[in-house]
Amino acid sequence: MMSDNRVHEIIIELENVPSGIQNHPSPTQIMRDKPLANSAFSMVSSTSDIHVTDSLIFSHRNDKKHNQLLEFSTSLKEPISQTLRSPECLGIDTACTFHETVQGQKLITSLIPMTSRERIKTIRNQPRTMEEKRKLRNIVDKEKSKQSHHTLQLKCCAQYLNSISRGYRRSKNSLSDLLSSISLWQKALKVIGGKFGTSVLSYFNFLRWLLKFNIFSFALNFSFIIIPQLTVAERNTLQFTGLEFLTGAGYFTKTVMYYGFYTNSTIRHRSSGPSYDMQLAYIFTIGAWLIACFFSLLYSMAKYFRNSFINPHIYSRGIAKFIFCWDFTVTHEKAVKLKQKNLSTEIRENLSEILQENVKFTFRQQLACFSAHVAAWLVSAGVAAACCVAVYYLAEYNSEFLRTHRDPGAVLLLPFVVSCINLIVPRFYSMFGLVERYEMPRHEVYTLLIRNIFLKISVIGILCYSWLNIVALSDEECWETFIGQEIYRLLLMDFVFSLADSFLGEFLRRIIGMRFITSLGLQEFDIARNVLELIYAQTLVWIGIFFCPLLPLIQMITLFIMFYVKYISLMRNFQPPSKAWRASQMITVFIFLLFFPSFTGVLCTLAITVWRLKPSANCGPFRGVPLFIQSIYLWIDTLRKRSGYTWVVWIYQNLISSVHFFFILTIIVLIITYLYWQITEGRKVMIRLLHEQIINEGKDKMFLIEKLTKLQDMEKRAKPSTLILERRETEQQGPLHLGECDATPDLRFRRSVQEDNLKA
Repeated sequence: MMSDNRVHEIIIELENVPSGIQNHPSPTQIMRDKPLANSAFSMVSSTSDIHVTDSLIFSHRNDKKHNQLLEFSTSLKEPISQTLRSPECLGIDTACTFHETVQGQKLITSLIPMTSRERIKTIRNQPRTMEEKRKLRNIVDKEKSKQSHHTLQLKCCAQYLNSISRGYRRSKNSLSDLLSSISLWQKALKVIGGKFGTSVLSYFNFLRWLLKFNIFSFALNFSFIIIPQLTVAERNTLQFTGLEFLTGAGYFTKTVMYYGFYTNSTIRHRSSGPSYDMQLAYIFTIGAWLIACFFSLLYSMAKYFRNSFINPHIYSRGIAKFIFCWDFTVTHEKAVKLKQKNLSTEIRENLSEILQENVKFTFRQQLACFSAHVAAWLVSAGVAAACCVAVYYLAEYNSEFLRTHRDPGAVLLLPFVVSCINLIVPRFYSMFGLVERYEMPRHEVYTLLIRNIFLKISVIGILCYSWLNIVALSDEECWETFIGQEIYRLLLMDFVFSLADSFLGEFLRRIIGMRFITSLGLQEFDIARNVLELIYAQTLVWIGIFFCPLLPLIQMITLFIMFYVKYISLMRNFQPPSKAWRASQMITVFIFLLFFPSFTGVLCTLAITVWRLKPSANCGPFRGVPLFIQSIYLWIDTLRKRSGYTWVVWIYQNLISSVHFFFILTIIVLIITYLYWQITEGRKVMIRLLHEQIINEGKDKMFLIEKLTKLQDMEKRAKPSTLILERRETEQQGPLHLGECDATPDLRFRRSVQEDNLKA
């Protein structure tokens, strides 16, 4: 032991020296600062308590070449005092290092700006005892209370803004969860997708999309046309018999259901109150509705087009993501089984697409398929032409037939014939699949869609021609109401035939296939025929909304009922597709067919009605004007006389009524479409090249592995004697060499420990 008076310097051996302590004081400086050192270390009474033999803490200068030495100086006073007063050392018997002190200061600094909940959570997660956590919390609270009032106000504002943003995010997430939970038929759609695949699921998704579309249409018409008319409507004196639900005539004629009931006067409930022009409201609401439908269809097409074409990685064929990416949050037994069905269906769809792409036909098989396709197209075109001729002659003589037959059920003849054609002919088209035998189910669906859309749109076109050229020019008292009744009967008869087909036709087909002719088995769901029924009904609604503003409500009811009818029939009477295939692009095709030719044909029909036909003189909001569009011309002439509405006149003259504006707009749309098409083609080429690159890299790796294996085998065969000699020399090595070999790992271990300490 050493005496306190004879000690000239005290040296501490440290393995890791902080970067801030680098200058070593001289021995004389140590003697001058000896009282400071003693005051800093009051717990050390004398140097006799320090063991010289403790080489891990104290040593002399002669050990400098093996250890890093640091002498006491006044520079140690501040960090050591901070160490002893640090929050991490409170309540701890062992001494805290300077590194822990810096961590404690950083921890306190990071805890101060936190909210109380976050601060408690952070302190709770610290690896400390309960007493240390309490002291740390008290220190943070004291430091927080010492801050200035201005800083506290700023932080309170920041916390208030953070709480607002967090509340907004939580409300947004809760709202999205609520909307997803109350989304229509979410569970039923998952069941359909798991059992029947995405091809059948696309039909039900399209049906739900149409339902939302008609809800918007009804809300618009109800707000701006129906409600104002109800405020001034007269009492209906006709008797309700119940037959009106089938014919659409009788009691319904004197209601807001049809065009002829609406007034042409300006609605004003008070002498000094605001006025409501029914003519302008009627035509502007229909125009705004058509514009909204146009942009909605474009947006939906672009959205599904982006998801299925431009972003093909969403529908990539990665089997690994289906097998190895299980959602472990799914714990319910039914949900797990449904998830398993979904995964198995998706795997079958991917595998079937890969197998179908590798199928190759001989020249004779290709010639036979081409001949079958040509024959089927010729027959289908002939059948469609015959049906259109029959509908044309029936529609032409329908007015004379109704005049001679006063029976209320006589008005159902034309809708009955048209519905029979729409029910029988598509089933006849489906039988062509037995002859054509498409290898890709997608091609068969697309072919049936084209044939059915050609048939149904041709029938609707002939009916529109007869309405606009025969009925509108006849001596009907209110030809607009008559057209609205015809469209209502067509829509209702199509709905009745669809229900009868689902409850009787599909049910009888299941009984025949399961009990009498077991070779037939259960039938598969005909996507093309069912989708064309929806497109046909929606086209009738678009045409008839000008003559019957309540048609969107009727379509909403029919779609809601049809979903459950088709869902029950699908689960009981159909089997999953025998050839599984992915229908990622089907909804895009459905909406495109709804846009063209359905919606474009509706625009042409309504444009002819508004710009060319003369309204009825005794009914409707446009009575007394030569043309429907004349009401807008009169309104523009009125606005020209007012100085504050010149901008409305300018917009009408230079944009709405200008041919050049629509020409430029059409060019812009075509350019954007072309750019999207080029982007799609470029991404498809890029994806194909990346697939080829991945395949080539795999082949290169296999080639290199085979070469390395061959080289190793050749070396082993060429130098067996060399390997034997090396093995003998290794076995005959002396103990000295073995000792050196044993010492080498020890030296490496020590070096690694020193390096780890320096890094720490």
